[in-house]
Amino acid sequence: MSSTVRLGAFILVSLILFGVMVFWVGDRQFLFSRTYHVKAPFENVAGLDEGAPVRAGGVRVGTVERIHLPHQPGDKVSVILKLENSTREVIKKDSIASIETEGLLGSKYVAISFGSMETGQVKDGDTLESRPPIDYTDVAKKASQLLDSAQEAIDSSKIAIGNINDASDDMKSITGKMDSGQGTLGAMLNDQSMYRNLNATTEQARAGAASFQEDMEALKHNFFLRGFFKKRGYYDSTELTKHAIARLPNRSPLRTFTFDGKELFGKPDSPKLAKEKLLNEVGTFLESNPYGLAVIAAQTGLTGEQEKNLQLSQARAMVVRQYLAQKFRVDDTRIKTMGTGEGGQASLDRSGRVTIVIYPEGQDRRPVAAKQR
Repeated sequence: MSSTVRLGAFILVSLILFGVMVFWVGDRQFLFSRTYHVKAPFENVAGLDEGAPVRAGGVRVGTVERIHLPHQPGDKVSVILKLENSTREVIKKDSIASIETEGLLGSKYVAISFGSMETGQVKDGDTLESRPPIDYTDVAKKASQLLDSAQEAIDSSKIAIGNINDASDDMKSITGKMDSGQGTLGAMLNDQSMYRNLNATTEQARAGAASFQEDMEALKHNFFLRGFFKKRGYYDSTELTKHAIARLPNRSPLRTFTFDGKELFGKPDSPKLAKEKLLNEVGTFLESNPYGLAVIAAQTGLTGEQEKNLQLSQARAMVVRQYLAQKFRVDDTRIKTMGTGEGGQASLDRSGRVTIVIYPEGQDRRPVAAKQR
């Protein structure tokens, strides 16, 4: 074999090996960085493919390495995620994985929320909590139903406009009769005695409404009905956000107390205190130490509807505040509440938590006002 043929064969083999290396390296993300693996179970991966990016805070931090079908119908689809080792600082055991879409019709990727400092770091092979992906088929169906409803509303408005025109003519006739003193309203407008009688009737109605309010307040403490309010944990739902703030102040706290929701309330879906004596340490601290602001922040687990979980967290924060204000000699104007619902730091046992953050005095203690709902 001549030297020219051998040289050509060597160049050809080198090009083939170079091409194989390019595809091999290109198919492997984070080849030269330390990585670890976590799992996330989903009912439906909604078009997610192997090799899809994994993002935390919008930054790409890993890839979807494998997707395993369940071994039996009742199990979930298991998604194996390969993550950079540096993400251990922000991805914790209470982080939540979800399948998102880049834009409305873009490709799928896995988003992982930041965890809380109180929980430990994830380990190789750990399983994260997950949220089901949005089904855009259902969204499209609902959008179609909304369009149909809008069309029906337009048709109804056309009929309503015609009725308004007819009613306008009728109103002209009625006002003409009233001006001339015909009918009951015409007589009332032209007869002062009827006006005085009507005014007296209005005052009686107001007195009756006040009496009704007093009766309702008495019913709350009635022997037959008070069991319902005791079981619920509070009397007046209008008080849920009366002392609420939108977020915690951005400064260092004096002391922080954290309570497990299951231990403090007994049931995962109840705001009624089961072991209120656990709060005595907080009350004693508030009595013995000067403070500028105390915030009772309540969160729930992931079970149930988000709106009901938000109301449950608000009720829990309110009930804890009422206990501290009634049982201890404290300035309750400095005690605020913050019910965040599921939040981003919901505990893994799905029962939630209550965190009481106490800030020192000597600083601007005006809290951030809660948004009006």
